[in-house]
Amino acid sequence: MKIGVIISSNDAETCWNALRFANFCLSREDAVKIFFTGKGVDYQRISTEKFNTIEQAEKFVQSGGRVYACGTCIRLRNQEGSEMCPVSTMKDMYEIVKESDKIVTF
Repeated sequence: MKIGVIISSNDAETCWNALRFANFCLSREDAVKIFFTGKGVDYQRISTEKFNTIEQAEKFVQSGGRVYACGTCIRLRNQEGSEMCPVSTMKDMYEIVKESDKIVTF
């Protein structure tokens, strides 16, 4: 199955759970893509010891998951894109929605 995960929250626990869910889907051999939008692009800044979003994101990428992030949202927060938060566009989010069998939002 192809699963799209859209994360627009900057709540550490919510992002952590979204990333854990995405990792679980990968473990079931689903194809998974994550798109960070809005406050979600802050997922690296909000990582805590208890809700380690960076660790979950690294595991996701190392397991073959694909990560995208809204370039406009990144720039609005005076951030730069990175491997873990690559600058993407609404077209990329559209393609994820279009090709996915299921979409989950957090």
